[in-house]
Amino acid sequence: MPKTRVHHILDQIGTLAFAGVFDTLSAKLAQQVGFPIAFVSGYSVAATAIGEPDMGLLTQTEITERARRICMSVDIPIIVDADTGYGNPLNVYRTVQELIATGAAGCFLEDQLWPKKCGHMQGKRVIEREEYVQKIRAAVEARGERDFFIVARTDALAVIGMEEAVNRILAAREAGADASFIEAPNSVEQLAEIGRRVPKPMVANMIEGGKTPVLPRDQLAAMGFQLILYPLAGLFAAAKAIRTVYEQIYRDGTTTGSASQMTFAEFNELIGASEKYALAERFGVS
Repeated sequence: MPKTRVHHILDQIGTLAFAGVFDTLSAKLAQQVGFPIAFVSGYSVAATAIGEPDMGLLTQTEITERARRICMSVDIPIIVDADTGYGNPLNVYRTVQELIATGAAGCFLEDQLWPKKCGHMQGKRVIEREEYVQKIRAAVEARGERDFFIVARTDALAVIGMEEAVNRILAAREAGADASFIEAPNSVEQLAEIGRRVPKPMVANMIEGGKTPVLPRDQLAAMGFQLILYPLAGLFAAAKAIRTVYEQIYRDGTTTGSASQMTFAEFNELIGASEKYALAERFGVS
């Protein structure tokens, strides 16, 4: 399998801290600040597309449609959360093909029993190891020689323990996955153990207020992690900022004095209004 775009980025950068996005606007912001890749999480799409928690309510159609719009809006590679693949290995096969058709550069594929839950929630269950390996094999075969980076994620740490989580990742990598992700270690010691025992590249999932300690990039890099993901930081920040300004409007009847907002001109620049004006002029329209 030739190296993917994500492999080449890791070769150039070494260790990458990057952000999760949840719509075209957040993807444009991620690209503009300089991130070379971004991630679309199921948690954030469930929240913003259907207004529900990440508890297996989001469908394959909904995630692929959101991914398609995001991938069309930016030039950087987008990795998409494919949850469990939405069924058995046949469903995984179709999900990978659908994501490649959207323009996605890769996916996360996990071993929870459907309906799944956010990895930092309680009540998770996992499928048998061999069934998960077959799902990885299906994803790898569906990808073929195309530019698509497959991250094997296991939630077995919380359900069964570290030994099984490591063994699942080893089996998934043997089956052709490109990266390793043991979800929700709950201590620095567990992060360090994963770093010693799991093949690189590895994902560290940093969720503010979640189960895993949020550590600096350099500390995680020293443990061996290369993909340091902040999947929900933008979503949390956006929700808090929106609620703050809505509260001000409700309370004061005005936004005067609010220092945290963009102006009309700044926002138009962000979404590319000037480029569209120039394009319109080229075709003789106003």
